Amino acid sequence: MESLLEQSSLILQQLVNGITLGGVYALIAVGYTMVYGVIQLINFAHGEIYMLGAFLTFTMVTTLHLPFFVAILLTIMLCACFGIILDFVAYRPLRKAPRLAALITAIGMSLFLQNLALLIWGSQIKSYPREVLPAIFSKAAFSLGDVFISWIQVFILSVTVIAMFMLHIIIHKTKVGTAMRAVSQDKTTAALMGIAVNRVISFTFAIGSAMGAMAGIMVGLYYNAIFPHMGYMAGVKAFAAAVLGGIGSVPGAMLGGGVLGIAEVLGAGYLSSEYRDGISYAVMILVILFKPAGLIGKPLTEKV
Repeated sequence: MESLLEQSSLILQQLVNGITLGGVYALIAVGYTMVYGVIQLINFAHGEIYMLGAFLTFTMVTTLHLPFFVAILLTIMLCACFGIILDFVAYRPLRKAPRLAALITAIGMSLFLQNLALLIWGSQIKSYPREVLPAIFSKAAFSLGDVFISWIQVFILSVTVIAMFMLHIIIHKTKVGTAMRAVSQDKTTAALMGIAVNRVISFTFAIGSAMGAMAGIMVGLYYNAIFPHMGYMAGVKAFAAAVLGGIGSVPGAMLGGGVLGIAEVLGAGYLSSEYRDGISYAVMILVILFKPAGLIGKPLTEKV
């Protein structure tokens, strides 16, 4: 009986951890899927925006000694601006070029940002000193038997839910959201209707980059480990989450992030932690093989 209760508690604890991780993946995946939905581009430099979000907050808190939540807000705004600059410099000149050119540019920007981070912050793993973080983050919020939920997990899930709710409002209840949906369906017609297509695309990059920055901040706090190559693997996993849910679908990115986070944590707990990265690739491959449109994505149809 005790063994059964222990197993149940372990599964519940792993589910809590998986949902927390899935929320982070969902934030990154939303950035991927928004950009793809508007301009059909996989922005492989998105993982590096996530990495910059973690490093900028760390620098502001430890070097500039800014209050923690002020540093978070400034980082989100800076990364949103950086997303606009990334679009203007790397992608806007290639709007009418073949997709392969934009894809190669995205990979090149990813490598450039990784090496820029190495040049600025070095290759060593950075960790937050305990004194610069809110003391409450190190405490348990509440427990259910042997299942513990920390305040940092509550914070991550709260930020994720609020961010997703605000994104839903922007997309479905505002003029710019209507413009984004129009551009995603037909850029030429949207331009003829008076929509500033390039501005809408830049706004999409800004929102996606802000989401990625939030995810980087959350992961930096959760694991207390920040390093220049952290964006690569997180980006791959978030891309897998976007594919799992249905690339181009914001609700699909949320669902895919949650499912992937839970699958990864359960796989690491019951198989081996060495396989946790491989699980993301395996999930992506299986979905592409058996359901290419994703869990809630719509299959593309071509009218003749």
